[in-house]
Amino acid sequence: MQQLLTHITNYAPLSNEAQHALQNCFEKITIAKHEFLLTQGQVCRYLYFLEKGALRGFYNLDGKEITHWFGFEKDFVTSFHSFITQEAAVENIQLLEGSILWAISKETLTQLFNQYHEIERLMRIAYEKYYIRLEERFVNAQFKTASERYENLLQQTPHIIERVPLGYIASYLGISQETLSRIRSKF
Repeated sequence: MQQLLTHITNYAPLSNEAQHALQNCFEKITIAKHEFLLTQGQVCRYLYFLEKGALRGFYNLDGKEITHWFGFEKDFVTSFHSFITQEAAVENIQLLEGSILWAISKETLTQLFNQYHEIERLMRIAYEKYYIRLEERFVNAQFKTASERYENLLQQTPHIIERVPLGYIASYLGISQETLSRIRSKF
């Protein structure tokens, strides 16, 4: 819990009262490798803070898994569309490693927003950071070559190579595993 509070206050300062309120609202969850946090068709009712571990978000398209994002320590993770709209998720979230997460429900978070505007501000900043990452991913996919996307991955998040199977990385980069192998041999 302390790691969560430390991370949160890096976004924006919180009063002791708001920190205490947050502490009482998160639930610690431990999930094993390969388990699912969320499956397509479920409504995502929780926002999670990933204290330890790794996971991926992916879609199923014509029987093929398309990895859309990865989450690692100190990331807030959820199916954002489903969490915000409370509609069924179109993505799956699967653990790549045994993980420790802290969960807060949509209802509880909304109550905290109403009570503590500083928490609302904090989440706005977290959502902005998520949006920026999403836009950067879109720009990379649309305007960079596969080699440039891989090089960008190595520069910005080199730990992914050590922790994520190559098939998921290839899917994330929008290329085949064979193409990824050819690109990797050049680096």
